[in-house]
Amino acid sequence: MSLPHNSENTQSPADLIDILTSQAKQAQLIIGQSSHQTRCEALNKIAQKIRVSSSQIIDANQLDLKNARESQLAASAIDRLTLTAQRIEAMASGVEAIAKMPDPLGKSLAKWNVPSGLEIERVSTALGIIGIIYESRPNVTIDAGALCLKSGNAAILRGGTDSFHTSLFLTKLMQESIESLGLPHHIIQMIPISDRQAVNELLQAAGKVDVIVPRGGKSLVSLVQEQARVPVFAHLEGICHIYIASGADANMARDITVNAKMRRTGICGACETLLIDESVASNLLPDIASALEAAGCELRGDIKARQIVASMKKAIEEDWYTEYLDAILSVKVVENFDSAINHIAKYSSGHTESIITQDTNLIERFLSEVDSAIVMSNASTQFADGGEFGMGAEIGIATGKLHARGPVGADQLTSFKYNVRGHGETRK
Repeated sequence: MSLPHNSENTQSPADLIDILTSQAKQAQLIIGQSSHQTRCEALNKIAQKIRVSSSQIIDANQLDLKNARESQLAASAIDRLTLTAQRIEAMASGVEAIAKMPDPLGKSLAKWNVPSGLEIERVSTALGIIGIIYESRPNVTIDAGALCLKSGNAAILRGGTDSFHTSLFLTKLMQESIESLGLPHHIIQMIPISDRQAVNELLQAAGKVDVIVPRGGKSLVSLVQEQARVPVFAHLEGICHIYIASGADANMARDITVNAKMRRTGICGACETLLIDESVASNLLPDIASALEAAGCELRGDIKARQIVASMKKAIEEDWYTEYLDAILSVKVVENFDSAINHIAKYSSGHTESIITQDTNLIERFLSEVDSAIVMSNASTQFADGGEFGMGAEIGIATGKLHARGPVGADQLTSFKYNVRGHGETRK
């Protein structure tokens, strides 16, 4: 049984997921064995289709934005939901960048001979069927679909209710582009109903879905991790830190901190806590705080920070654990490098941390000792993004340590198998 392209459906959520996964399995067998040239051609078709359909994409997005405003969605969520001509072009450019990347499939990862005479090779393969569950950001529809296509996987998308119309339209564009090359459009599918039971059925589809990737807020990711019977690539939240250490350049410290917090406050790579060494706090913090407050940021400081900048509100214990996703920053003055490392170890979600200093010894220690998915020096945490890493795009940031960690791009959506070549050997 086949579902029409994104039409209304009367199937139960359980039946619907059965149909989607069955269609995805058949499609994945085709795309997983396709040539790299074919997959790249499909990606370039998608990029072209996005560009020529820009006005229609904005029309669909306006409908979602209207509903979001009527529902009094938070400003940060509306920002994540909003598509502009610039963001649409970024989506198209991102797909083209993915197309230009090397083929992640069929790569020889290792090769060796054993005393028995067997020749053993480890080769990259597609994961299979990937379910992506996400909130608000309709660009994830394109990123996820394109990365799965590049890596020979079939994608089953479940966008948030807030972005339903935009994501549905973007999925249709990808399906039409794929089908124009004679490939099955079931390579990329979107759950065409908003019933949350469909999400539960997808999470329970062990044996039918190979991995789930949630991208959204803490409540969504927690739900997925608690209920899934399918392996999950995820991060629970992005409590990202900047540590201004001794030896920091004043202008660099100010500019990076303001960018890391205020460029886009609603993304998981936004800085949520600023740690500043007491050796430089008196000199640097007033200027940094002034720049942040001028940009509209509320500051919540510990005792030492408020002694330096009296306008700060009092930080409480909960603030160090909070991913604000808003123009709010918690600030703590730390005694030394070890105090900063200990704070990060206790409160970080393992997403992204950055140190600002010209002291190369401190930089190397920070990069070595901080155990987060992304660890930076002298750079804004807002660079925690697969596109900025040269991956073209990402499905999300994985903070776990199994299989994928950090930006999940095309290479991270592969597994491997062993090809063993013999010459008539039998085992004694």
